Amino acid sequence: MTTENQSLTIEFILIGFTDHPVLKILLFLVFIAIYLITMVGNLGLVALIFMEHRLHIPMYIFLGNLAFMDSCCSCAITPKMLENFFSKDRSISLYECMAQFYFLCLAETADCFLLAAMAYDRYVAICSPLQYHTKMSKKLCIQMTIGTFIASNLHSMIHVGLLLRLTFCRSNQIDHFFCDILPLYRLSCTDPYINELMIYIFSMPIQIFTIAIVLVSYICILFTIFNMKSKKGRGKAFSTCASHFLSVSIFYICLLMYIRPFEEGDKDIPVAIFYTIVIPLLNPFIYSLRNKEVINSSASTHS
Repeated sequence: MTTENQSLTIEFILIGFTDHPVLKILLFLVFIAIYLITMVGNLGLVALIFMEHRLHIPMYIFLGNLAFMDSCCSCAITPKMLENFFSKDRSISLYECMAQFYFLCLAETADCFLLAAMAYDRYVAICSPLQYHTKMSKKLCIQMTIGTFIASNLHSMIHVGLLLRLTFCRSNQIDHFFCDILPLYRLSCTDPYINELMIYIFSMPIQIFTIAIVLVSYICILFTIFNMKSKKGRGKAFSTCASHFLSVSIFYICLLMYIRPFEEGDKDIPVAIFYTIVIPLLNPFIYSLRNKEVINSSASTHS
């Protein structure tokens, strides 16, 4: 048995994807294209919602914040991953690692709350259309948005603070393409039991709470739609929530696949790619291509 190295790790090595030269170039080109399209799509959507007065309603305020958070998620992960394709050491400092995880956790937590808020917004719009402006006032929308960012920041700071209590004195190689929380637990010489407990105490209730809001909202929406006598009304109602339903379905399917027991290995890298890189790419296209108001606003902006 080898003697454990007791020197504390202040720098990690991100193993990444492959050492094959051709594959590295190919993957670099694919991911940089995804990154550029993601940033243009999401920041363009944020700018469009900000500039277009007719989009200053709760649904699009939530959508603009969702697009901004998706941009943060991409910025937290992709630039370092692209750099490491051609970096000799693939190193990332302890504090860079903590910052990367902080912004990722912030973005993903905010996404959960924003998607739940958007589901509630669709519920009010379809089930109580005459009371929409009363129940979904701008004041409530702003309060929900501010609450989302406060809760997401606190959630991220809790987990980063708990990560900083760990000592990393084993291997400094992270078998992943970013600083994910579970690979860090496996490198810790300190028992991460408290960290894992805090995930169950803080993270799981957030997931359960937001998923419950989405499920209850869509159950009520479906009952309302099926009770409509007009086919035109049903079609309009379906189109009103189709984009959000598609987006939230993809997000939570990937989230549930990504949440695994702490004992499992890093077999979730393909899911992590989809969860952290592909979903931020898809969201602006889902909402832009299926949403007439966004398309019309974009056309009027360019004309």
